[in-house]
Amino acid sequence: MKKIVIAAAISTLSMGICSAAAENGTIQLHSNGKIERSQVTYDCGGQGLLAATYVNADPNFLAILTVPGQRQPTVFASVISGSGARYAAGKYVWWTRGNTASLYDTNLGDNASPTVTCMPSK
Repeated sequence: MKKIVIAAAISTLSMGICSAAAENGTIQLHSNGKIERSQVTYDCGGQGLLAATYVNADPNFLAILTVPGQRQPTVFASVISGSGARYAAGKYVWWTRGNTASLYDTNLGDNASPTVTCMPSK
């Protein structure tokens, strides 16, 4: 069984996922399979660059990113999706489909446009 420790309160995403003292809030993920971590930098046009870290530790699939206007990174957990990969955290949904990623604020309604739309940075 493999194990990874994720710091729920990360000072900057550029540090990636790291072990932190208990007062920072840590979670341990266990997986019988391979634990994969990848980082993607997205170009969100006028919103600038957004860095996302993805952790795949079956049965847990997470995305960690700093929502524009927020100071701390937010941990998103995967949820059922008809297409692409969809992650939810509180009122936010981070949805990656094909070559785009979009952030939705569910408080704006089911048919609201994304608050941010991004493409992987080159």
